[in-house]
Amino acid sequence: MTPFDQIPDSTLQDARVVLTDLDDTLTDGPRLPSQSLRALEQLRASGLVVVVVTGRSAGWCDHFSRQWPCDAVIGETGAFAFCKNSETGFRSEIFADSESVRQANREKLDALGARILASVPGSALASDQRYRLCDLAIDLGEDVPRLAPRTIELVLKQCRDAGATAVASACHVNAWFGTYDKLWMSRRVLREHFGIDPDEDGARILSIGDSANDLPMFQGFENSVGVANVHDLSVAGRPVWVTRGRSATGFVEFADRILRARDARAT
Repeated sequence: MTPFDQIPDSTLQDARVVLTDLDDTLTDGPRLPSQSLRALEQLRASGLVVVVVTGRSAGWCDHFSRQWPCDAVIGETGAFAFCKNSETGFRSEIFADSESVRQANREKLDALGARILASVPGSALASDQRYRLCDLAIDLGEDVPRLAPRTIELVLKQCRDAGATAVASACHVNAWFGTYDKLWMSRRVLREHFGIDPDEDGARILSIGDSANDLPMFQGFENSVGVANVHDLSVAGRPVWVTRGRSATGFVEFADRILRARDARAT
């Protein structure tokens, strides 16, 4: 991985899109610093399309899509996108699956969650599970004592043995039935809502994240960026670029570097 401050100015000046993870990318642990929201606002004001891409629940994402300085929010690890149509108008909703498929999957996920809670000591549903439409979230340590790595692996195995896709984020194991992920929905939203072809304009898309559920994004965009937390990952598929700062500090560093390059072009 190459330090992000070495990325060419021309790449940042030509960029059209920023796709950003939320937990431990925009946040410092459970807190969202005001600097992160300000950075999102400034990136958007510079002319970039800004999309938050998260594993968080539909309930959280409904709020983000209405009140945050962004153009769209992709939630539950790619299950849906809520996209602004204007600053005041209602947003568009894009789902990976039909309502009937989502309902059938919900029943299977509820049963899977019950089995995990009964068989894995210390496991608990994420506190926002009641606000989720398409996935199951097992808390890794957000509102419960941190699960041991071997326990996390057991949860992942149970999900995968049931036929679900399962990934660990900074705070949850997220599981769902389907082949979509953050990358799949990001590409779809860029095409369908923003008229941006990820194949033709891939070099103009900047993606930033920190954890294992961002691996498809790291591998899917040629200008993928990790905040310094990615050094903690024990899996292959690292991003191309990396910030010097961790979490929100790294995101603000990322935004400042982009803004300086774009301001230099303007002058």
